[in-house]
Amino acid sequence: MASTLSSRLPRLPSKTVFPHSNSGSTLLHFTSKTRFDQSRFRCSAGQTGFFTKLGRLLKEKAKSDVEKLFSGFSKTRDNLAVIDELLLYWNLSDTDRVLDELEEVLLVADFGPKITIKIVESLREDIYAGKIKSGSEIKSVLKKSILDLLTSKAPKTELSLGFRKPAVIMIVGVNGGGKTTSLGKLANRLKREGAKILLAAGDTFRAAASDQLEIWAERTGCEIVVAEKEKAKASSVISQAVKRGKEEGFDIVLCDTSGRLHTNYSLMEELVACKKVVSKIVNGAPNEILLVLDGTTGLNMLPQAREFNEVVGITGLILTKLDGSARGGCVVSVVDELGIPVKFVGVGEGVDDLQPFNAEEFVDAIFP
Repeated sequence: MASTLSSRLPRLPSKTVFPHSNSGSTLLHFTSKTRFDQSRFRCSAGQTGFFTKLGRLLKEKAKSDVEKLFSGFSKTRDNLAVIDELLLYWNLSDTDRVLDELEEVLLVADFGPKITIKIVESLREDIYAGKIKSGSEIKSVLKKSILDLLTSKAPKTELSLGFRKPAVIMIVGVNGGGKTTSLGKLANRLKREGAKILLAAGDTFRAAASDQLEIWAERTGCEIVVAEKEKAKASSVISQAVKRGKEEGFDIVLCDTSGRLHTNYSLMEELVACKKVVSKIVNGAPNEILLVLDGTTGLNMLPQAREFNEVVGITGLILTKLDGSARGGCVVSVVDELGIPVKFVGVGEGVDDLQPFNAEEFVDAIFP
């Protein structure tokens, strides 16, 4: 992974190490060549202006990157393109056949049986009641049904960072879902919008995780706290990072955690310990606990999400690798089942391909 990142991003030369002998962790400082005019974004601790402005900037940037979202869902869109063919010459006598085929298409795209049946039966009622009279109207109602579901079940898709600095974001998930990479891309996006970011290498189980996150810190010009000793407790590393974030005026602390199976209860309890130490340092933190889910697994992600939510309380989802999957309907399924908002979607391997989620743009991307 490190070599892949190195090939995509220019290496930055300056790196200063600040040891903290009493803490069991080390603070690494990387200085980026790229300078940002951060004066526009500064505000004192306790003010809501900075985080409000940051949220607005992220949303505006997402709108300008709508083409990335569109191209990222191309495989799902290609699968759903058959709907246009089904509806092109639709007439009332063909209703049952067309709706049966529509049901099959939605199931293949992993919208899930519950949502699919609900949508199709609602369409059937409206058609036979004379409320829908053309194929184009069927598609419009289909899109509106999906959009209404996304916006009613989990309307708040923006990061909720509170008003105390530093805001703390924990990133959790199973092994191989793209957790550390997603954290690095999120750091890149937040840093570009003027936030002062501190990374916490809380994945103390996987040997390469700290090295991988250090590469991201160097590329993005962020500082990072890493464990000085092997087998250090994740809660200790995260605790030190949040303390330094508070003492040194960081805007956001992004905390990586070890990947774990949702069935490993001892490791799941470690997440609870990490959450507790953070809350003792900054009142109301962590502000976000984001669960990273591999979009290529489709509906199989639901048991993972349920367990993580029950144990640690998930505030938002990051769905990765959706560009490599035709199962984009899982976005709707996971929101419907859990009522947890999708906050970001991974739609490519590039540094800028972690996109803030927007329900309307998502629906337009899969049903053009």
